[in-house]
Formats: sequence, C-alpha cells, structure tokens
Amino acid sequence: MNCAERLVALFGSQAEVARRLRLDRAVVNNWVKSGYVPARWAMEVEHVSGGQVSAADILNEANTRKPVRVKSRPDGENFFGSSLTGSDAMNEFAPKKRISSFHPPQRTLMGPGPTEIHPRVLTTMSQPAIGYLDPVFVEMMEELKSLLRYTYQTKNPLTFPVSGPGSVGMEYCFVNLVSPGDKVVVCRNGVFGGRMIENVERCGGTAVVVEAEWGHPIDPQKLEDTLKANRDAKVVAFVHAETSTGVLSDAKTLVEIAHKYDALTIVDAVTSLGGSPVLVDEWQIDAVYSASQKCLSCTPGLSPVSLNQRVVDYVKARKDKIHSWFMDMNLLLGYWGETTRTYHHTAPTNSLFALHEALLLIREEGLDNCWARHERHHIALKAGLEGMGLKFLVDPKYQVPQMNAVFCPEGVNEAEVRKRLLDEFGLEIGAGLGPLAGKIWRFGLMGYSCRPDNVMLCLSALGSVLDDMGLPVHVGDAESAAHAAYAAMHVKAAQAKKKVEKKAA
Repeated sequence: MNCAERLVALFGSQAEVARRLRLDRAVVNNWVKSGYVPARWAMEVEHVSGGQVSAADILNEANTRKPVRVKSRPDGENFFGSSLTGSDAMNEFAPKKRISSFHPPQRTLMGPGPTEIHPRVLTTMSQPAIGYLDPVFVEMMEELKSLLRYTYQTKNPLTFPVSGPGSVGMEYCFVNLVSPGDKVVVCRNGVFGGRMIENVERCGGTAVVVEAEWGHPIDPQKLEDTLKANRDAKVVAFVHAETSTGVLSDAKTLVEIAHKYDALTIVDAVTSLGGSPVLVDEWQIDAVYSASQKCLSCTPGLSPVSLNQRVVDYVKARKDKIHSWFMDMNLLLGYWGETTRTYHHTAPTNSLFALHEALLLIREEGLDNCWARHERHHIALKAGLEGMGLKFLVDPKYQVPQMNAVFCPEGVNEAEVRKRLLDEFGLEIGAGLGPLAGKIWRFGLMGYSCRPDNVMLCLSALGSVLDDMGLPVHVGDAESAAHAAYAAMHVKAAQAKKKVEKKAA
C-alpha cells in the first residue's frame, strides 16, 4: 500500500484527506491515481497523520516514482572534449563514502533554539523560488514588514529582517550606531551582554560595563550611576531576556534612564520577541534586534530589526563611512524602504516566505494570547520540575517563561542526562554556558515548541532518566504537578470569564 492509499485508509476517504490537508479533493484523487504523494507535502502529511505516514516514507516513495533527473548526458560522453576522460577524472575529488539524501530525525526541541517549526511554515518555505525584485516578492516584503511591526508593537518604518542570524542583527545595530572613539555603556549579566562588548570594541568604541551576577537582572540604579559618571556615553546596550540564564531585565526603565542622559539604546530581544511583551514604541526603544528561530518559530538565518527615526537621523548624520558594506543602513534603506527597490544583495527569498507565514501565525493567534500561552506552559513545566526537586536559577519575579534554567542535582553528569534524553526520547534540552557550564540545564518553551504535549514529554522523559540514574525521583509526581497546575489555571480562567459575563449582563 503506497502513502496515498495509507492516507485514505487512515482517514476513511479521499474527501476527509482533502479536508484535513485543506486541499481540493481532485488533488488527493490525483495522488491516489499516480500512486505517490508529492515530496513537498511530506512534513505536512506527517504532522496531520500524527506520524503514521512519515515524511521519510513519502520522500523515498516520491523519489522512486518520479526521480529527479540531473544528468544531461549518458556516461562516457564528454561534453568538454578529449582533455578529460569522462567521469573517472572527476572521481578523484568525489567523497570516499557513499552519500544519500539527508533526512533529519524527528526531534522534540526544548533547548535554547532553534525551535520546532509549524508545518505551515515548512510548507511555505518549500514553495517555488522567485526573484528578489519580483513585484510579487516586493508586495510580500511590505506585508512582512507590517507583520513585524505588529510583533514588535511599533510604527517604525524601518522594521525589517536582516539576512543573517541574530548575531548579524546585533552587529547591524552596533556597526551603524557606534563610531570609532564612541563611549558605549554595555550591561552584562550573561553571555550575550559579553558579545555586545565585543561588538563595541570591534567598531572602535570604548565599552563601559555595568556588571550583574549571572541569573540576576540589570540593576537600573547601577546603570544610572554609570551614566552619571560617563555623561559623554552615546549608546546604552543591554539584553532584554538573557538566553544563557533566562532572566528578564526591566527594559522600559533601563531605556528611560538612558534617554535621561541623552543616550541611544540598543536592545537584544532575541529570546523575548514573541514570547514576552516587547513594546518598542511604548518603551521608546531606539534600536532592537531579534532572531527568527526562537519564539517566532521560523528557520534560523533571519534577524528582525527595528530602528526609530532618531536612529535613522543619527546614522545619516555620521561623517565617517559605516564599517560594513553589507550592514550599512543607508544602503539597506534602498532595498527595504518604501520607495522603488534597488538591488543590494540576494535576499533569502524562501526563508522570508517562511518568516511571513510564522508571523502570520502569531497575528492569527493574537500577540497577547501568544504571550499568555508561553506563560501558561511555563507555569506547568515549572510545577513539574520543582515536583522533581529541581531548583530554578532565576528568581520567579525575573524569570522569562520561554527559557527555564534549573540547577542539575548534585552528583549528576548533566551531559549524560542530555545525551540520554536525545538518544532515548529524541528530546533536546540546552546546557549551561560560561561559568554555568555543567551546572544547569536550559529548557526552552518557545514558539511552536511551547505546547502541553512537549511539557509532559519533557517531564516524563527527564524523570525516567533521573530515576534510572539512581536519583530519588518518583516517576509520575512531576506529571501530576503539571496537570494540577494546568487544572488550577483552567479554573482561574473560567472564574474570570464568569465575572466578565456577569458584569456585562
């Protein structure tokens, strides 16, 4: 029985298959007649069928029924004349081992990123490529910018995704705002504050560091004291949600203090955007950057940024040339601005299709609902982990829901636990970085990975591994604690709803 027939048998009829996949029935009928499901539907079918029809089966069957032909001439015929001896001359450079198509395993991603990707986003990413100056693509770019403005809660015209990971977004902000000799106040309470310092120094600036203990938020008073002592500082930079620890700093207050001393602000929202409130206009953030693979649940490789008019005017007034051609804001304005597009670089079109769809999913869910979902599943995960006796690194007042750092029990090989979770359960969690390496685990609950089934799998798998390693963990207690937390939240929500209805009546 081929994959198309298995789908029909699973759902009972071609009509039901079409309904589940949101397709015309004629399309499904064609699959049955041709005897295979086209490869581009592999991930969507696996998701809809709950894994009963796997993506690997679909890809292998599609390749067998309709293989992709890339050879243009028969073996032995040499297009280039007699100077080469056919395929034998090329084999000297060929890989020594036989290489077949790559099919990644299905993982449950609950680390610091990337996250699992919604089937709609995967399907959109597999659409045909088009030119980066195609009128249809240009129209999509405008929609993408408007969706990003919604997610950032801003009206900044210069809001767009930089081609590159979050680190490129970071460098984009610094290279445009920091000139050689500039003094920049950088707040460091983890790995990524340290990377900000590195960026300042590479731009030729001088970094004045406000230190905070890892796992603690930035102290606003320390920032103010530093700015009082360094009134010539032009920029203040800090991480909103530090990925290495899961601690959330008070962005609104830090920005207010920076502006009080006439400094521009650069804010890292890589882990916070889409999972916690990021209110760019309300908080008056000047420059902010994020990444596509965290709470936005898109493929890695894009960094959404947003710059206000104050930043645009500041950069345009610079007398020196921006020290990066690729990340020069003045050049990128010609490509991402609202006027006629001018060629700058070859944009990653299909990744941008994917980001468009990922942001559309957030818009459909509603940003406030998205934040509430991350908080809800964090509460359940926290209840379960604490039910095992694990302790959190960050004080609950400053805990970001989408990145949960917990201490490893004493005497436990934390790397061995992560290895067994991956090998036995296909579950990925993160390790500690810097001074926390070997001391903590980081559990990500971001974007599409932030679901109740992932919470329960994580608790069950971790409890099983720790029990096997001889820790006094009672298997089932963590799951019970999580279920109790969910139930309490449902009751609270129902009571709140009744109050609203009663008041309206």
